Amino acid sequence: MPKISNYSIDQYKFSSYTTALMANTKSAIKRIRKIATQTMVNKARKSKYRNAIKKMNLLLEGKKKTEALKFLPELNSELMKVAKSGIIKKANASRNVSRVTKKIAAL
Repeated sequence: MPKISNYSIDQYKFSSYTTALMANTKSAIKRIRKIATQTMVNKARKSKYRNAIKKMNLLLEGKKKTEALKFLPELNSELMKVAKSGIIKKANASRNVSRVTKKIAAL
């Protein structure tokens, strides 16, 4: 099999969400637009949540207890916002906060 040079994938054409090639109705066209914008919003929220967890983990690894305690309400707020919008489940958010709180107490 020959090796393909300059091989790249267009991330918008080949995303995890498949878009319909041709919508049959006016409402279907509107739904496609709505889903595309909502997907972007959800991805932004999810990355913000992941970054907050990464920041907290860095503080815990650096054994910075006072900074971790200051950041804990922000992390809790971010997790609950994401849980409220349905990106993660509420139990998942609560579990993450609980584990972080235990790690802070252990420092």
